Amino acid sequence: MATNQRDGFSSKLGVLAATLGSAVGLGNIWKFPYMTGENGGASFLLLYIIATLVVGLPIMIAEIMMGRRARSNAVGTFRKLAPGTPWWLVGLSGCIAAFVILSFYTNVVGWVFFYIVKSVTGVLNATDPKTGEAVFGAMVSAPWSSLMWQWGVLVLISYIIIGGVSKGIEKTTKTLLPILFVMLLLVCARSLTLPKAAEGLAFLFNPDFSKITGNVVLMAMGLAFFKLSIGMGTMMTYGSYFRADANIPVTTTRVMLADLMVSMLAGIAIFPAVFNFGFEPAAGPGLLFMTIPAVFSAMPAGQLFMVAFFVLTGIATIGAMLSLMEVPVAFLTEALGWSRKTATVLTALLLAVTGAPATLSFSTMADVTVFGMNFFDFYDYLSSNILLPAGGLLICVFIGWVWGRKNMQDELSNSGELHNTSVVSVVFRLVRWVTPVLVLLVMLNGLGVIKLG
Repeated sequence: MATNQRDGFSSKLGVLAATLGSAVGLGNIWKFPYMTGENGGASFLLLYIIATLVVGLPIMIAEIMMGRRARSNAVGTFRKLAPGTPWWLVGLSGCIAAFVILSFYTNVVGWVFFYIVKSVTGVLNATDPKTGEAVFGAMVSAPWSSLMWQWGVLVLISYIIIGGVSKGIEKTTKTLLPILFVMLLLVCARSLTLPKAAEGLAFLFNPDFSKITGNVVLMAMGLAFFKLSIGMGTMMTYGSYFRADANIPVTTTRVMLADLMVSMLAGIAIFPAVFNFGFEPAAGPGLLFMTIPAVFSAMPAGQLFMVAFFVLTGIATIGAMLSLMEVPVAFLTEALGWSRKTATVLTALLLAVTGAPATLSFSTMADVTVFGMNFFDFYDYLSSNILLPAGGLLICVFIGWVWGRKNMQDELSNSGELHNTSVVSVVFRLVRWVTPVLVLLVMLNGLGVIKLG
């Protein structure tokens, strides 16, 4: 085992900032708006909030609780809490999931930083979405350019990770998150001044329950799972850096509410503008890279707000990537005794290799498939539909049926210092009976085993 002294978050604010930074990412700025647009607006938002409470939050609490108790990486946590059993494989699955996600997520983040540059230069200033589509197509079809953007992202994240937990991750998230909120509020304020802003707000906040189907319910649960960074070892690893006096239920609830606020602010920034200029809210994944530039181009001072929007999107991605890369880095430093620098550099180099096929899936490797999918889609499918829900499901089983309520009560009450027995009772019942069933449904839906209309 490693002899390195363990770093950790230095303050309660640092705990909140880093954990929120992990949860806030492209899921808020990119995935939440387009999925909300595709699935009926407010009705989907309502389902997402319910799913967060019964699926996302209980697993987040469980992961952070386990990490703090063990003071170890994702694999080491299970080795300490269930010694001599194969439960450590769940932690290993989390490490693999984080690595697989980074293999294609760094590619998408590279697109975001590319768009920051293009928005500054004015290339995206056109009210026709086809212009954005052409820029996007040219970007992803240029192999070396795409790889350079992805590698640049890896260098940036590696530099911060090498700085350590408190001086790298915590310092960065404490600096960037306030900037993100301020910039998001500015874009929202501009969007709300548009003549047809009320239509966008009605779409986002006035539910149409006729849009709710079984499949939409499962997608809302899946999004809650994805957005809160659970099932991939990140919250377990970050939990190991939590201070002993941290109130885990309160902290995680604050993270959930702040994460939801960012998502809704992103919707407020996007949908009023989309409706005002006659664009389609159900534009799908292309909403961020093709529709948004056209939307901002159509408004006065649009380039300025377009730049602000892509900069805040870039900021949102950094915290999420830091938490993902910390998972394998923590494992390598503690399990193999490597220095933080060596573990980070090796992880980045491996990601450059495994991420290249995902990046090249739209150019030179477009015809190379795995189970009928290109590498980008395969990585996404493997992580979102198999590794994450399987990890979340097994964590629920472990807490509910192996570790037990007594250990949960002890950890969440900070050894009796906090009087939260009723909260622990609710969380335990959810983790034992409700959440695993819902996660299993999400997993079976993602695998195509069940399909609800």
